[in-house]
Amino acid sequence: MISRARMGRLFLILYPFGAGAMAVNVFFASLIWSWIGWPVLTPVQSVLAGAVLGVPATWAFACHIQRLMEKADQ
Repeated sequence: MISRARMGRLFLILYPFGAGAMAVNVFFASLIWSWIGWPVLTPVQSVLAGAVLGVPATWAFACHIQRLMEKADQ
């Protein structure tokens, strides 16, 4: 079974990478949205959106990594 402390520690280690990846994805998505007339996000707006969207994305990835680690331990 997954301990909360271990899962939280894994999440905190992975969060900067997840938030950064989400910020880049949001920025590039805004560039694509500009083709239909929507505004392009500034880098600051993209980083803030990445910080918010990075939480669920990182949590899902941390759960996946945790399952892989448990499977490897068997």
